[in-house]
Amino acid sequence: MSRRRRLALLSLAVLLLAGIGLLHWLLQPQRLAPALLGMAGNALGLEISASGVGEYRLRGTPQLIVRGVTAREPGAATPLLTADLVFISVPWSTLRARGRELTAVRLELDAPVLDLAALQSWLSRRPAGETRIPTLTDGIRVDGGRIRGDDWSLERIDLRIPRLEAGQPLRGQVRTHYRGGELQAPLDLAFHLRRLGEDGGLGVAGQATPAGKDWRLPTRLPLSAYLRQAESRLERAVLGASAHYLAGATRQPFALGVAGPLEFADGLRLRPAAFALRGQGAMPSLDAAGELGLEDGLLLNWRGRLAGWPDAWPALPPPLGRSTSSLPFALAYRGTTDLADIAHLRLQREDARFDARFRLFEVMDWLHALQAGGSSPLPPLSGRFTAPRLEVSGATLEGVDLQLDDPALPAPESAP
Repeated sequence: MSRRRRLALLSLAVLLLAGIGLLHWLLQPQRLAPALLGMAGNALGLEISASGVGEYRLRGTPQLIVRGVTAREPGAATPLLTADLVFISVPWSTLRARGRELTAVRLELDAPVLDLAALQSWLSRRPAGETRIPTLTDGIRVDGGRIRGDDWSLERIDLRIPRLEAGQPLRGQVRTHYRGGELQAPLDLAFHLRRLGEDGGLGVAGQATPAGKDWRLPTRLPLSAYLRQAESRLERAVLGASAHYLAGATRQPFALGVAGPLEFADGLRLRPAAFALRGQGAMPSLDAAGELGLEDGLLLNWRGRLAGWPDAWPALPPPLGRSTSSLPFALAYRGTTDLADIAHLRLQREDARFDARFRLFEVMDWLHALQAGGSSPLPPLSGRFTAPRLEVSGATLEGVDLQLDDPALPAPESAP
């Protein structure tokens, strides 16, 4: 072998050993983890860091576990996302692309916490079309997650998405627990989006069980809508709910239908919308139009007609009780999400009119106790009833004007 050839082979061996040494240095977990997190952060416009590195594997498809992960906008005091543990599996092609390609095999998060206000701040600063959606060929798993709102939260979030890819159908299932004031609601929902990252059809189906201090509302929820991503809006949203109101020995089945556009940029707002309630027993049947919102509490504003006076309600005196006409009404509520604040109701039948203020569940408890024969005949509400004529105990009363006052209710501020 010539001297020149030996020198060439020796140089090649030195370069090969140096390359192997450099690759080994670069792929040590304490260096690989920041590199991977840095690539993801650069692509998303976030600062992503981790306090610790767990297991890693380089044979086959590289895998890495990092602990104490934090993602925030540059310079922001509040993290957008934190997680106890993040597992990510990334193909070599993504590592070689150094962030130009956002393709991974699988992403798993343990106990992630998402701050909604920080997320909205980040999204508001993102240029249109700049937010890239990564591809995850083997999907996402989230265990024990949490989303923080202003006065509400979603706890114990378990999420499963088998595959994530822009422009392709998105399917998944989520289980979580809503908390807001005294209202709680376990949720178990499956969802299907026609194309991720694009406008298109959305379907959601599953179960929810809102519950207060002394009541529960097991509900089946099918929802269909057309998603407008840029506008943070669901068009042609249609919800059909089958539910039972449970309080002690009381069981009131009913069905609720809702149709209209749903805005979700800041809170939730359904308007203008149509509502249809079909009840039994003490639950009325009605049709209404108006709005429903979750933004700094619960907002409800309906105007419509009661189909009739439920048999389980206290009987109306003649001539009102003999009438079969529907009852126009206006219902308004603004307060806590557990419906513990005061609602306003205006109700008519022919020339008679009733304006009332009440707390919903106190009235429902009174109705149930009245049916059982253990309640006062006067409901727990404040209001005014007027009618041109009533027949009571064989006597005819003209120009009836009755005032009811519940001392437990504060003075009125406004009417619907």
